[in-house]
Amino acid sequence: MSTTASDPLATLGSVPGVPDAVDSVRRAVDRVYGHRVMRRRSNEVTAEAALRGSRGSAALAGADWNLEEVRRRTDFSGEDEARTVGAALRLTAEAGQLLSIWRQSPLRVLARLHLVAAGGAAPDDAVGRPRLAGESVDEPLIEAPLPGADEVAGRLEGLSQLIIAGTAAPALVTAAVVHGELLALRPFGSHNGLVARTAERIVLIGSGLDPKSVCPAEVGHAEQGRAAYVAAFEGYTTGTPEGLAAWIAHCGRSVELGVRESTAVCEALQRGAA
Repeated sequence: MSTTASDPLATLGSVPGVPDAVDSVRRAVDRVYGHRVMRRRSNEVTAEAALRGSRGSAALAGADWNLEEVRRRTDFSGEDEARTVGAALRLTAEAGQLLSIWRQSPLRVLARLHLVAAGGAAPDDAVGRPRLAGESVDEPLIEAPLPGADEVAGRLEGLSQLIIAGTAAPALVTAAVVHGELLALRPFGSHNGLVARTAERIVLIGSGLDPKSVCPAEVGHAEQGRAAYVAAFEGYTTGTPEGLAAWIAHCGRSVELGVRESTAVCEALQRGAA
C-alpha cells in the first residue's frame, strides 16, 4: 500500500477501473442472492461453495485435485498435496468462526489461521506467529522479494489498524488489499497463500457483501490460473494506481467466477441434480 491518506483503502475506490469492478461484482452477487434456491436451500449452496473454494485455493497452492476427489477423501495426511487440500478445507471451515474477532483483532485471526493451516506440520514454535529474522518461507508460487521481519511486523500492524479503525472502501477493495498485502509480506513460514485467500473470504463475508459465503473467490482465482494470479499480484507489488487497479479487478473477476459457480449449484439444486 503506497498511500498515506487517513483512509488509504477508501482512496483506492476511485482509482480508474476500480469503480467498474466494484459495480460488476455487486451486480453479480445480487443475482445469485436473488436466485429462488437461495430462499430455501442457502445452507446447501454455502456448503458446496466452501468445498469448491477450498479446492480452488489448494489448486493455487500446488494441489490441483478434481472436485470429486476432494469430496470423496477423508484422509488428508500423508503426501504433500493431501496435506495442502486438508489445510484448505480446515481454513474454510474455520473462517466462519472468526468473523466476530476479525474487526477487533485481525492479527489474532491471522495467527489462528496459520495454526489451523499448519495442523502440526510445522515446528511448534513457528506456528501462529510472524517469522523472525533469518527464518525461511516455503511459498513457491510467489517469487517477489521477501520483506524482512521488521518490515513484516510494521506492515502487519498498519494493516491491522486500518481494519480495526474501519474504512469507507468497498468490500472488494478491502478484501483485495488484505489478500495482496499478506501475499506480499508472507508473514509465516508456510501456508501464506492459503491464509491470504482465507482472509480475503473473511473480509467479503464480514463486510456484508457475501454474508452467506456463497461467492467463493478462490474458485475464480484458480479458474483464471496460476500465471494470471501471479501477474495480477505483481501489479499489486508495484504500488502504482494501475497495478493496484489490475489486482483489484482480478480479485473482482474471481468473485464473479465464484458467483457463476454457485449459480450453477443453485440451478442443479433446482433441477434436483445435486
